[in-house]
Amino acid sequence: MAEATPSSFSADVVQDLMERFHGEIVLPEDASYDDARVVWNGMIEKYPAIIACCSGTADVISAVNFARENDLLVAVRSGGHNVSGSAVCDDGMVIDLAEMNGVWVDPDERTVWAQAGATLGDVDHETQVFGLATPLGVVSDTGVAGLTLGGGIGHLRNKYGLSCDNLTSVGIVTADGEYCTASENENEELFWGLRGGGGTFGIVTGFEFDLHPVGPEVATGLVFYPGDLAVTVLPAFRDYEESAPDELTTLVSMGVFPEEELFPVDAVDKFKIAILGVYADAPGQGETVIEPLRKLGEPLADFSGRIPYTEFQQLFDDDYPDGMRYYWKSLYLASLSDDVIHRSLEWAEAAPSRLSTVDIWPLGGAIADVGHDESAFAGREAPYLLGVEANWEDPRQDGANVEWARDCLDDMRQFSDGSVYLNFPGFYEDSDEMLETTFGDAYDRLVALKNEYDPTNLFSPTQNIEPTTW
Repeated sequence: MAEATPSSFSADVVQDLMERFHGEIVLPEDASYDDARVVWNGMIEKYPAIIACCSGTADVISAVNFARENDLLVAVRSGGHNVSGSAVCDDGMVIDLAEMNGVWVDPDERTVWAQAGATLGDVDHETQVFGLATPLGVVSDTGVAGLTLGGGIGHLRNKYGLSCDNLTSVGIVTADGEYCTASENENEELFWGLRGGGGTFGIVTGFEFDLHPVGPEVATGLVFYPGDLAVTVLPAFRDYEESAPDELTTLVSMGVFPEEELFPVDAVDKFKIAILGVYADAPGQGETVIEPLRKLGEPLADFSGRIPYTEFQQLFDDDYPDGMRYYWKSLYLASLSDDVIHRSLEWAEAAPSRLSTVDIWPLGGAIADVGHDESAFAGREAPYLLGVEANWEDPRQDGANVEWARDCLDDMRQFSDGSVYLNFPGFYEDSDEMLETTFGDAYDRLVALKNEYDPTNLFSPTQNIEPTTW
């Protein structure tokens, strides 16, 4: 497919689109263009030919038809981070769903419908009124759409599974400009692919999720240990985690965490281990379950306690501001062996930015209870996920930080089958090889879906499964 430039379509064609569009059409000559093209990750500098800010599904259909008829590359921007930068493209069309952020709860049926521009915070705000939640991510201004289509690893995963495991239906606009519903009873194969296979088959405009009783108050753990205790704290954490109940979901993060208000002055710039946990059931019972995590050594700081679930979901928000520079990679790990622990620590301590971390996400629980063939999501059998977050502020340090993350992943592949969590993909370097390795036997099934729903590869900037039909 040819990638159009701003001169590839006439003013009359754009005017025709504007006349049937209820949202805003933004062009490079418009005063709002620079604000409209900028995304959360400050590393991303791309210049689309046209940005279609949709007000509803009708606008999405109009934008898809316009892009297809004018041979435009399409990027889809929903509600949140998109660390890879695939939500915007050069010379093509960005279909922006950010204003489509409505959320509707049915407390009797325990379901929620969220438009594609909604964030985790938008969903939590509505569902927690009823003491209900669905598994989403770990930062409240993450977009629901990209998170869910890539799987969705969050704070409730061990008890209630992935975001995509809690999907009951979606509304989607396909490359031919048609709207359809996908669920276990309608367009079942497409529904299978959308649960972890990414947004490459069309533009999902709305998601229906099951809800579960969580909150409004939950028991949480947040303990920081000095870095020099890591070699004892982390094996002790591993031993505890192996027998922990599914109601408890944890996360280990290794880095400096230079928050002056949290630590003694002499510890602010020193290496630390953070252990985070939340209990998805009765808070009193949860406090008892979390207690051992507070005694793995002598803590540097301990902020554990009962807090509102919405507050817990926002704990990391300030650490990921708009415009900072981000490059995140991942690998599923076969185990949390002593060698994995030692190599992870070495790489975390070697980070060129004190804002970067190496993270260990325990998996299992409800994630592993879903059959391997029930959704496209890869990684259900993995007991742990390694996340490598390069986060920094100075553009002059781009090379050093990206190189650190890539070198870390290259080294840690010895402990992995090479498959990755597609919401932490770097910039999709070596995309074809990465996707084939990650999806394994399911890859050909995803290609067949792509051939059916997007045979000309209109939706290619995302985690793209290339069709064999173009």
